[in-house]
Amino acid sequence: MKRADVVELFSRLREIDPHPTTELDYSTPFELLVAVVLSAQATDVGVNKATKKLFPVANTPQAMLDLGEEKLKGYISTIGLFNGKAKNVIALSRILVEQYDSEVPRTREALEALPGVGRKTANVVLNTAFGHATIAVDTHIFRVSNRTGLAPGKDVRAVEDKLEKVVPAEFKQDAHHWLILHGRYVCKARKPDCPQCVIRDLCRYKDKTVAD
Repeated sequence: MKRADVVELFSRLREIDPHPTTELDYSTPFELLVAVVLSAQATDVGVNKATKKLFPVANTPQAMLDLGEEKLKGYISTIGLFNGKAKNVIALSRILVEQYDSEVPRTREALEALPGVGRKTANVVLNTAFGHATIAVDTHIFRVSNRTGLAPGKDVRAVEDKLEKVVPAEFKQDAHHWLILHGRYVCKARKPDCPQCVIRDLCRYKDKTVAD
């Protein structure tokens, strides 16, 4: 995709949503970290339903440790892979208490060293909690980047690296959210809503859908 088209693409996404953000409910960096860990292979809606009850009870690393793994499972049992996620949340909470004075670290290396935290989760926390211009590539961003021709790549890391190169600096802070939301609500996996897409004329997707 030509640079002028990339600028136009993000300009249009910004016009319809000037201040995009995550759809996960959180009020502190720790809550965001826990929510993102819980969101792996789960929907934001499902995670929000669980954390709405969990966070009033345990929204700090120490409170999470005091709650304990078994009780935590009870709060997140509606979320997929909850057994492993409960183990990771308790383990990362212990590390935050013992090594970081209960604060969420602000570096990628420290975040990725936490149990259950991979590159994507670290990018989300760095971007959304701490304002870093990182781009976390999930299935939505991977699909949109390949379909549109914005940043094609064979795997999520290839797409992330390409996005880092092609997204203009003025859009980098919010690019992650714009692309996720576009993939979630417009450029959907099974049937993209091309007739309602604000960037359809810039998109390289060959099999565009038409209005019913």
